[in-house]
Amino acid sequence: MDTLLTVRELRKTYRRGGGVFSQDSNAARFTAVDGVSFSVSRGETFAVVGESGCGKTTLARMLLRLIEPDGGELRFEGRDLLNLRGEELRAQRRQMQMVFQDPFASLNPRMRVGEIVSEPLAIHEPGLSATDRLARTAAILARVGLNEDSMRRYPHEFSGGQRQRIGIARALILQPKLIVADEPVSALDVSVGAQVLLLLQELQREFALTYVFISHSLPVVAQVATHIAVMRAGRFLEFGEAEQVLNQPKDAYSRELLSAVPELPRA
Repeated sequence: MDTLLTVRELRKTYRRGGGVFSQDSNAARFTAVDGVSFSVSRGETFAVVGESGCGKTTLARMLLRLIEPDGGELRFEGRDLLNLRGEELRAQRRQMQMVFQDPFASLNPRMRVGEIVSEPLAIHEPGLSATDRLARTAAILARVGLNEDSMRRYPHEFSGGQRQRIGIARALILQPKLIVADEPVSALDVSVGAQVLLLLQELQREFALTYVFISHSLPVVAQVATHIAVMRAGRFLEFGEAEQVLNQPKDAYSRELLSAVPELPRA
């Protein structure tokens, strides 16, 4: 299978205490991501699962260069992402989009939904006519289950599940190849989250999407993942095909996570 994303020895450390502007070079540092390596093939869902604070969100944001790594290698379709700057980086970013954890915080409350979803088009396709922009916005909103009337409304007028659908529409409007989904259902109740997971799976098939899916929940991961990495304290303890990791975990921590789940859905 064709490799879309390659990550080699990706690292990120932070200074403990002292604040962002601290001049204390001797301040203790902690390692958020510690030499992580993996590759993701086109069309698959690579899930990273682990407890809060294990480094998985830092990793997710580094993949899109929302956070700059301290070291390592990051390649997308063979291109070295860490050496891209300016216009080259902006052009590449349209192929890599993110769905955020909190649908309440990730949408600008002062913008109408039509503006929120179409904003990436204004940035990346400034020559697109207003008519075409409106048509593409309405089409992608319809695909995630929201009618044209939703474009004139504000985020606070929608439920949590609907807001997450708006976030998904915003991520898809540029027709990216990779979606990084950072805990996309953790802020939703179980039934609404299940509907969003189903939508993500449908969209993956329809638009030939590749997912990097971040989660703390093995039951969620079991429903969507083709491959799973178990992360703890900034490192991958094990990774492999979803069926193998879920049914025959090699690492004691993976078995501990599995034992905490009363009944795990079959992959």
